[in-house]
Amino acid sequence: MPPQSPHAAAGNAVLLLSCPDRRGLVSRLSLFIFERGGNIIDLDEHVDPVEGRFFIRILWSLEEFSIPEEELEEEFRPLAEELGAAWALRFTGRKSRVAVFVSRYDHCLQELLWRHGIGEFQIEIPLIVSNHPDLQPLADHCGIPFHVIPVSSENRMAVEKQTTALLEAHDVDWVVLARYMQVLSPAFVERWRGRVINIHHSFLPAFVGGNPYRQAYERGVKIIGATSHFITEELDQGPIIEQDTVRVTHRDSLADLIRRGRDLERLVLARAVRLHSEHRILLNGTKTVVFD
Repeated sequence: MPPQSPHAAAGNAVLLLSCPDRRGLVSRLSLFIFERGGNIIDLDEHVDPVEGRFFIRILWSLEEFSIPEEELEEEFRPLAEELGAAWALRFTGRKSRVAVFVSRYDHCLQELLWRHGIGEFQIEIPLIVSNHPDLQPLADHCGIPFHVIPVSSENRMAVEKQTTALLEAHDVDWVVLARYMQVLSPAFVERWRGRVINIHHSFLPAFVGGNPYRQAYERGVKIIGATSHFITEELDQGPIIEQDTVRVTHRDSLADLIRRGRDLERLVLARAVRLHSEHRILLNGTKTVVFD
């Protein structure tokens, strides 16, 4: 294995921040880091000209940084309040704890577990939750606890209460819906806002809801797609993180669309998980800013 860089050995911090745009923001934030001994490794910024809002992601080395990780939020808070900022600090030495929700389709879970196994994601997966037992062998093979919680219209709220308790017991940071074929309640969405990633098997905003491949086939589309997004109370309308498409023709059957779409779903969801695990996504109202 190649030797680790000094930056990797010391650990790095990531600042994600958005605020009303004004002159000198990059300078103010960079100076905060410089004055405390930090060395900026990577910086991306963007200004939304319509909303007049500024977005930035800064990655810096903690090797000679003078503020301990546990004190950094309090140290930074006065500047963030002065800027009227929404912000988050993350540390690359701390892996996110991610729960995966599934139903019966295995392709997205297979992709996530494979990439997780080869160390592509900066995450831990402490549990998998499903409303069916079908995919337990995959979880068992990877040594990940698999919780089967059947869902019906009669027990939906009790299931969400049980699920929430599981997530809290495992100290979960965020959730991935890997073709979990259940609609989550507004209360659950609100509790986990900005922390649940879904994969939808269409190029949103086209063909929301159920059976999007059949909808696409019946409309004779020439492109099909997949979309990963944060969930909101409105079905399949959350801020989009990642999308991809593939061209299709009149020769493609419905089965062909489903087969080709599965490849897109796997890759799009995997990209979204990587982006979120590397702290590259900021919310911008109904949209996202993704620094990749």
